[in-house]
Amino acid sequence: MTTKHEQILAYIEKLPVGDKISVRQIAKDLTVSEGTAYRAIKEAETRRLVSTIERVGTIRIELKKKEHFERLTFAEVVNIVDGQVLGGKTGLYKTLNKFVIGAMQLEDMMRYVEPGNLLIVGNRLKVHETALQAGAAILVTGGFDVPEPTKKLADELELPVISTSYDSFTVATMINRAIDDQLIKKDVLLIEDIYIPLEKTAYLRTTDHVKQYRELNDVTTHGGFPVVDKSNKLVGIVTARDVIGKENHEIIEKVMTKTPISITMKTSVASASHRMIWEGIDLLPVVGDNNNLEGVISRQDVLKALQAASRQPQNGETIDDIVKQQIKAISTEEFIFEFEVTPQMTDHFGAMSYGAFTILVTETGSQTLKIRKRGESVVENMTIYYTKPIQLESVLRVHARVLEMSRKVAKIDIEVFNEKQLVGKAMLTYQLLER
Repeated sequence: MTTKHEQILAYIEKLPVGDKISVRQIAKDLTVSEGTAYRAIKEAETRRLVSTIERVGTIRIELKKKEHFERLTFAEVVNIVDGQVLGGKTGLYKTLNKFVIGAMQLEDMMRYVEPGNLLIVGNRLKVHETALQAGAAILVTGGFDVPEPTKKLADELELPVISTSYDSFTVATMINRAIDDQLIKKDVLLIEDIYIPLEKTAYLRTTDHVKQYRELNDVTTHGGFPVVDKSNKLVGIVTARDVIGKENHEIIEKVMTKTPISITMKTSVASASHRMIWEGIDLLPVVGDNNNLEGVISRQDVLKALQAASRQPQNGETIDDIVKQQIKAISTEEFIFEFEVTPQMTDHFGAMSYGAFTILVTETGSQTLKIRKRGESVVENMTIYYTKPIQLESVLRVHARVLEMSRKVAKIDIEVFNEKQLVGKAMLTYQLLER
């Protein structure tokens, strides 16, 4: 049986794109409390089903696929630039495909304006009308208002006219930054990207018997199966360890491991891999709202995903990406790496930041293990026990030394030199993720 929270989310998902949503209306339509409705709307906002805009309200927006994350809705633009919607509110759910800065004569400008664009321009009334008629939304910079006829035209064409107090350059920078953030999010692998759905995997019910476990185990490679109750809620997991010495007629509920470790759709693959290594498990149940089982993820799935992700080009760059790009292997036999300190890696005093140094030592350790053919790894413990200030544009030499390595754990000593001077030392322990 679904909960009221799930019912509200399903209701919101079925609403037409562009519909306005209110806590009071949903509470009335679905006969729930306003508190329950509010929590569900906030969850819908997290899932990118709706967008809340000051002085406008909450509207249903398009759910963007990951490959289209670099596109923003006009509703998102309003929030990014602290804007005020002057007209065309019914078009806020639409997605913009490009933004154009109007810093030229009208005739020249219109050569670049197309339907679905966002034109960023100042207080130029003729430009506003012409761009709307060409199918573009308008972002008016400098905090200016527009005349009533322009607002009416925007309403008729369902193209938003937005006003912001920022200048054109600042607005363009803010939108570019938001797109870059979206690209970074797109590149973060989540469990929802790789999990095995419930209909494509095997699970058991509390009322099943050990015999059913053994029959499933003969036709799959998982070795363990989630256990659900009559409401499809995850209540346990059964592995070979649980059924050793048990008779076929014994009930699963009596032999299963209760309150198993589980993850959600929004858990990152990196986090799931660390959990699997740390707990020594090969299978994780994936649960949704109210702990309902939605699928599973195996160690092999996680390993394949991590390997594929490492080969993908990055679109939006994080500080991790910037640091990793600067690491070059000089000697794969002695595990020596070269590294240059760039401006993005420095603190306010012009020295290499502690965070960038931490990424440097952890990544050189990971690359050392890959050279040793040990595949993917996760840092379990790290101690940086000696550092000296490292100046901007310094070219560093990083020496990695494998002290100990077993099937599951590796210990690596890292030394960092600036010319011939020792500027940092660290000791790292890695958990190894193997097939």
